[in-house]
Amino acid sequence: IEFARLGIDHTVMSKRKLRQLVEQNYVSGWDDPRMPTLCGLRRRGYTSHSIRDFCERIGVAKSANTVEYALLEHCLREDLNDTAERTMAVLRPVKLVITNYPEGQTETFEVENNPVHPEQGTHTVTFSREVWIEADDFLPEPIPKYKRLYPNGPECRLKGAYLITCTGCKQAADGSIEEIYATYDPDPADGRKVKGATIHWVDCQTAVDAEVRLYENLFSDAQPDGPDKNFLDCLNPDSLTVLTGCKVESALVEEAKKYDAEGEGRTAKTAPGFQFMRVGYFCMDSRDCHADHLVFNRSVLLKDGFKPAK
Repeated sequence: IEFARLGIDHTVMSKRKLRQLVEQNYVSGWDDPRMPTLCGLRRRGYTSHSIRDFCERIGVAKSANTVEYALLEHCLREDLNDTAERTMAVLRPVKLVITNYPEGQTETFEVENNPVHPEQGTHTVTFSREVWIEADDFLPEPIPKYKRLYPNGPECRLKGAYLITCTGCKQAADGSIEEIYATYDPDPADGRKVKGATIHWVDCQTAVDAEVRLYENLFSDAQPDGPDKNFLDCLNPDSLTVLTGCKVESALVEEAKKYDAEGEGRTAKTAPGFQFMRVGYFCMDSRDCHADHLVFNRSVLLKDGFKPAK
Protein backbone atom coordinates (compact mmCIF):
# COMPACT_ATOMS: atom_id res chain seq x y z
CA ILE A 1 0.00 0.00 0.00
CA GLU A 2 1.40 3.39 -0.97
CA PHE A 3 0.50 6.20 1.38
CA ALA A 4 0.38 9.88 0.48
CA ARG A 5 3.17 12.29 1.36
CA LEU A 6 2.45 14.58 4.28
CA GLY A 7 1.67 18.07 3.01
CA ILE A 8 1.89 21.15 5.25
CA ASP A 9 0.85 24.59 4.04
CA HIS A 10 3.39 27.42 3.69
CA THR A 11 6.22 24.95 3.12
CA VAL A 12 7.55 22.37 0.66
CA MET A 13 8.26 18.74 1.51
CA SER A 14 10.02 17.67 -1.70
CA LYS A 15 13.62 16.62 -0.98
CA ARG A 16 14.68 18.01 -4.34
CA LYS A 17 13.23 21.44 -3.55
CA LEU A 18 14.60 21.43 -0.01
CA ARG A 19 18.03 20.59 -1.40
CA GLN A 20 17.73 23.49 -3.83
CA LEU A 21 16.99 25.86 -0.93
CA VAL A 22 20.14 24.68 0.85
CA GLU A 23 22.50 24.61 -2.13
CA GLN A 24 21.42 28.03 -3.41
CA ASN A 25 21.76 29.55 0.10
CA TYR A 26 18.14 30.57 0.54
CA VAL A 27 18.48 29.01 4.00
CA SER A 28 21.53 28.50 6.24
CA GLY A 29 21.51 24.70 5.95
CA TRP A 30 19.45 21.56 6.47
CA ASP A 31 19.10 22.52 10.14
CA ASP A 32 17.85 26.05 9.42
CA PRO A 33 14.93 26.55 11.88
CA ARG A 34 12.61 27.39 8.96
CA MET A 35 13.18 24.01 7.29
CA PRO A 36 10.64 21.15 7.76
CA THR A 37 13.46 18.73 8.64
CA LEU A 38 13.88 17.01 11.99
CA CYS A 39 17.18 18.82 12.64
CA GLY A 40 15.56 22.12 11.67
CA LEU A 41 12.58 21.51 13.94
CA ARG A 42 14.90 20.57 16.82
CA ARG A 43 16.92 23.75 16.36
CA ARG A 44 13.71 25.79 16.43
CA GLY A 45 12.68 24.18 19.72
CA TYR A 46 10.15 21.56 18.61
CA THR A 47 10.03 18.78 21.18
CA SER A 48 9.73 15.10 20.31
CA HIS A 49 6.43 15.00 22.20
CA SER A 50 4.93 17.82 20.13
CA ILE A 51 5.95 16.17 16.84
CA ARG A 52 4.52 12.79 17.87
CA ASP A 53 1.32 14.50 19.02
CA PHE A 54 1.06 16.22 15.63
CA CYS A 55 1.53 12.90 13.79
CA GLU A 56 -1.09 11.16 15.94
CA ARG A 57 -3.62 13.93 15.29
CA ILE A 58 -3.27 13.93 11.50
CA GLY A 59 -2.95 10.16 11.00
CA VAL A 60 -1.89 8.55 7.71
CA ALA A 61 -3.78 9.08 4.45
CA LYS A 62 -3.78 7.32 1.07
CA SER A 63 -4.82 10.45 -0.85
CA ALA A 64 -2.93 13.71 -0.99
CA ASN A 65 -3.96 16.27 1.58
CA THR A 66 -2.55 19.42 3.18
CA VAL A 67 -2.40 20.08 6.92
CA GLU A 68 -2.32 23.55 8.42
CA TYR A 69 1.08 24.56 9.80
CA ALA A 70 -0.88 26.16 12.63
CA LEU A 71 -1.76 22.67 13.91
CA LEU A 72 1.93 21.82 14.29
CA GLU A 73 2.43 25.10 16.18
CA HIS A 74 -0.60 24.33 18.34
CA CYS A 75 0.89 20.97 19.37
CA LEU A 76 4.15 22.64 20.33
CA ARG A 77 2.42 25.43 22.21
CA GLU A 78 0.42 22.93 24.29
CA ASP A 79 3.56 21.01 25.21
CA LEU A 80 5.67 24.06 26.07
CA ASN A 81 2.90 25.65 28.09
CA ASP A 82 3.13 22.63 30.37
CA THR A 83 6.91 22.25 30.48
CA ALA A 84 8.72 25.51 29.64
CA GLU A 85 10.25 27.56 32.44
CA ARG A 86 9.07 31.17 32.59
CA THR A 87 11.56 34.00 32.44
CA MET A 88 11.55 37.67 31.52
CA ALA A 89 13.16 39.13 28.40
CA VAL A 90 12.76 42.48 26.68
CA LEU A 91 13.21 42.31 22.91
CA ARG A 92 12.91 46.00 22.02
CA PRO A 93 14.14 47.69 25.21
CA VAL A 94 13.53 51.20 26.47
CA LYS A 95 14.63 52.40 29.90
CA LEU A 96 12.04 53.01 32.63
CA VAL A 97 13.22 55.25 35.49
CA ILE A 98 11.24 55.07 38.74
CA THR A 99 11.89 58.58 40.01
CA ASN A 100 10.79 58.11 43.65
CA TYR A 101 12.72 54.85 44.13
CA PRO A 102 15.87 55.32 46.28
CA GLU A 103 19.04 55.68 44.21
CA GLY A 104 21.56 52.91 44.76
CA GLN A 105 18.98 50.57 46.33
CA THR A 106 18.55 47.02 45.06
CA GLU A 107 16.11 44.33 46.17
CA THR A 108 14.98 40.92 45.01
CA PHE A 109 11.64 39.35 44.17
CA GLU A 110 10.52 35.79 43.58
CA VAL A 111 8.87 34.94 40.25
CA GLU A 112 7.21 31.58 39.54
CA ASN A 113 8.97 29.14 37.22
CA ASN A 114 5.76 27.62 35.89
CA PRO A 115 2.26 28.61 37.07
CA VAL A 116 0.90 25.38 35.57
CA HIS A 117 3.10 23.41 38.00
CA PRO A 118 3.61 25.43 41.21
CA GLU A 119 5.75 22.59 42.58
CA GLN A 120 8.52 23.70 40.21
CA GLY A 121 9.14 26.63 42.54
CA THR A 122 10.38 30.14 41.86
CA HIS A 123 13.51 31.99 40.82
CA THR A 124 14.96 35.27 42.07
CA VAL A 125 15.09 38.49 40.05
CA THR A 126 16.74 41.76 41.10
CA PHE A 127 15.03 45.14 41.02
CA SER A 128 16.43 48.67 41.09
CA ARG A 129 15.58 52.26 40.14
CA GLU A 130 16.06 51.65 36.40
CA VAL A 131 14.60 48.73 34.49
CA TRP A 132 14.17 47.78 30.84
CA ILE A 133 10.65 47.41 29.44
CA GLU A 134 9.27 46.79 25.96
CA ALA A 135 8.98 49.87 23.74
CA ASP A 136 5.47 48.67 22.81
CA ASP A 137 4.38 49.01 26.46
CA PHE A 138 4.46 52.83 26.27
CA LEU A 139 2.74 55.45 24.14
CA PRO A 140 3.18 59.21 24.59
CA GLU A 141 -0.39 59.64 23.33
CA PRO A 142 -2.71 56.73 24.20
CA ILE A 143 -5.06 55.12 21.72
CA PRO A 144 -8.57 53.90 22.68
CA LYS A 145 -8.58 50.95 25.12
CA TYR A 146 -4.80 51.18 25.61
CA LYS A 147 -4.08 49.85 29.12
CA ARG A 148 -0.33 50.07 29.30
CA LEU A 149 1.91 53.02 30.18
CA TYR A 150 1.25 56.60 29.11
CA PRO A 151 1.61 59.94 30.96
CA ASN A 152 -0.96 60.30 33.76
CA GLY A 153 -2.50 56.96 32.80
CA PRO A 154 -3.77 54.18 35.08
CA GLU A 155 -1.57 52.22 37.45
CA CYS A 156 0.24 49.27 35.88
CA ARG A 157 1.89 46.35 37.62
CA LEU A 158 5.51 45.39 37.08
CA LYS A 159 5.44 41.58 37.03
CA GLY A 160 6.23 40.26 40.51
CA ALA A 161 7.13 43.72 41.82
CA TYR A 162 5.45 47.12 42.33
CA LEU A 163 2.57 49.13 40.98
CA ILE A 164 3.71 52.14 38.96
CA THR A 165 2.14 55.24 37.41
CA CYS A 166 3.71 56.85 34.33
CA THR A 167 4.53 60.56 34.73
CA GLY A 168 6.24 61.39 31.44
CA CYS A 169 9.07 60.59 29.05
CA LYS A 170 12.16 61.95 27.34
CA GLN A 171 12.05 62.04 23.55
CA ALA A 172 14.88 62.40 21.06
CA ALA A 173 14.85 64.92 18.22
CA ASP A 174 13.51 62.24 15.84
CA GLY A 175 10.59 61.50 18.16
CA SER A 176 11.93 58.19 19.50
CA ILE A 177 11.57 57.50 23.22
CA GLU A 178 14.86 57.62 25.16
CA GLU A 179 13.51 57.21 28.71
CA ILE A 180 10.17 56.74 30.44
CA TYR A 181 9.50 58.14 33.90
CA ALA A 182 7.18 56.74 36.54
CA THR A 183 6.54 56.68 40.28
CA TYR A 184 5.87 53.58 42.33
CA ASP A 185 3.68 52.70 45.29
CA PRO A 186 6.14 51.34 47.89
CA ASP A 187 3.51 49.40 49.82
CA PRO A 188 0.67 48.13 47.60
CA ALA A 189 -1.86 45.70 49.04
CA ASP A 190 -1.45 42.15 47.75
CA GLY A 191 -4.12 41.16 45.30
CA ARG A 192 -5.07 44.76 44.66
CA LYS A 193 -6.69 45.13 41.26
CA VAL A 194 -5.52 47.81 38.86
CA LYS A 195 -6.91 49.01 35.55
CA GLY A 196 -3.58 48.89 33.75
CA ALA A 197 -1.74 45.89 32.37
CA THR A 198 0.93 43.73 33.97
CA ILE A 199 4.27 44.52 32.34
CA HIS A 200 7.40 42.37 32.20
CA TRP A 201 10.78 43.98 32.82
CA VAL A 202 14.48 43.28 33.38
CA ASP A 203 16.71 45.08 35.89
CA CYS A 204 19.21 47.39 34.15
CA GLN A 205 21.94 46.52 36.66
CA THR A 206 21.87 42.77 36.01
CA ALA A 207 20.41 42.46 32.50
CA VAL A 208 22.41 40.53 29.90
CA ASP A 209 22.47 41.31 26.17
CA ALA A 210 21.15 38.67 23.79
CA GLU A 211 20.45 38.13 20.12
CA VAL A 212 16.93 36.97 19.30
CA ARG A 213 15.84 35.47 15.99
CA LEU A 214 12.17 35.73 15.10
CA TYR A 215 11.02 33.13 12.58
CA GLU A 216 7.94 33.20 10.37
CA ASN A 217 6.79 30.84 7.61
CA LEU A 218 9.47 30.31 4.97
CA PHE A 219 6.87 30.90 2.23
CA SER A 220 4.24 33.61 2.07
CA ASP A 221 2.05 31.49 -0.26
CA ALA A 222 0.05 28.72 1.42
CA GLN A 223 0.72 26.40 -1.56
CA PRO A 224 4.19 27.34 -2.83
CA ASP A 225 4.64 24.16 -4.88
CA GLY A 226 1.25 24.35 -6.56
CA PRO A 227 0.81 24.00 -10.32
CA ASP A 228 2.16 26.81 -12.53
CA LYS A 229 4.21 28.23 -9.63
CA ASN A 230 7.92 28.64 -9.07
CA PHE A 231 8.25 27.92 -5.37
CA LEU A 232 11.26 30.25 -5.10
CA ASP A 233 9.04 33.17 -6.10
CA CYS A 234 6.89 32.44 -3.03
CA LEU A 235 9.67 32.85 -0.46
CA ASN A 236 8.75 35.10 2.43
CA PRO A 237 11.25 38.01 2.68
CA ASP A 238 10.29 38.46 6.34
CA SER A 239 10.77 34.83 7.37
CA LEU A 240 13.69 35.83 9.63
CA THR A 241 14.10 38.95 11.74
CA VAL A 242 17.23 39.28 13.87
CA LEU A 243 17.08 41.51 16.95
CA THR A 244 20.27 42.52 18.74
CA GLY A 245 20.67 44.30 22.05
CA CYS A 246 17.75 42.45 23.64
CA LYS A 247 17.81 42.28 27.45
CA VAL A 248 17.31 39.01 29.37
CA GLU A 249 17.61 37.81 32.95
CA SER A 250 21.17 37.07 34.05
CA ALA A 251 20.13 33.56 35.13
CA LEU A 252 20.05 32.56 31.45
CA VAL A 253 23.85 32.82 31.35
CA GLU A 254 24.01 29.92 33.84
CA GLU A 255 21.60 27.94 31.67
CA ALA A 256 23.84 28.60 28.68
CA LYS A 257 26.89 27.34 30.62
CA LYS A 258 25.07 24.08 31.30
CA TYR A 259 24.23 23.87 27.60
CA ASP A 260 27.85 24.56 26.62
CA ALA A 261 28.94 21.64 28.79
CA GLU A 262 27.07 19.26 26.47
CA GLY A 263 29.53 20.07 23.65
CA GLU A 264 28.86 19.11 20.04
CA GLY A 265 26.36 16.46 21.08
CA ARG A 266 23.81 19.13 21.92
CA THR A 267 22.86 19.53 18.22
CA ALA A 268 21.35 16.02 18.28
CA LYS A 269 18.49 17.01 20.58
CA THR A 270 16.08 19.86 21.14
CA ALA A 271 17.60 22.89 22.85
CA PRO A 272 16.30 24.05 26.27
CA GLY A 273 13.03 25.97 25.88
CA PHE A 274 11.70 28.95 27.81
CA GLN A 275 8.62 31.08 27.84
CA PHE A 276 9.57 34.73 27.62
CA MET A 277 6.62 36.17 29.55
CA ARG A 278 4.10 37.99 27.35
CA VAL A 279 6.31 37.45 24.29
CA GLY A 280 6.43 33.80 23.21
CA TYR A 281 8.31 30.50 23.49
CA PHE A 282 12.03 30.53 22.71
CA CYS A 283 14.96 28.13 22.78
CA MET A 284 18.73 28.48 22.82
CA ASP A 285 20.23 28.14 19.36
CA SER A 286 22.06 24.81 19.22
CA ARG A 287 24.92 26.19 17.11
CA ASP A 288 25.41 29.84 17.99
CA CYS A 289 24.28 30.21 21.61
CA HIS A 290 27.05 30.22 24.20
CA ALA A 291 27.48 31.67 27.67
CA ASP A 292 29.42 34.65 26.27
CA HIS A 293 26.94 35.27 23.43
CA LEU A 294 23.32 34.36 24.06
CA VAL A 295 21.24 33.55 20.97
CA PHE A 296 17.57 32.54 21.15
CA ASN A 297 15.25 31.27 18.42
CA ARG A 298 11.54 31.92 18.62
CA SER A 299 9.75 28.58 18.56
CA VAL A 300 6.16 29.80 18.55
CA LEU A 301 4.02 32.70 19.71
CA LEU A 302 2.09 32.44 22.97
CA LYS A 303 -1.28 32.01 21.29
CA ASP A 304 -3.22 32.50 18.09
CA GLY A 305 -6.71 31.98 16.77
CA PHE A 306 -6.19 28.36 15.66
CA LYS A 307 -8.76 25.89 16.97
CA PRO A 308 -8.10 22.22 16.18
CA ALA A 309 -11.02 20.07 15.05
CA LYS A 310 -12.48 17.84 17.73
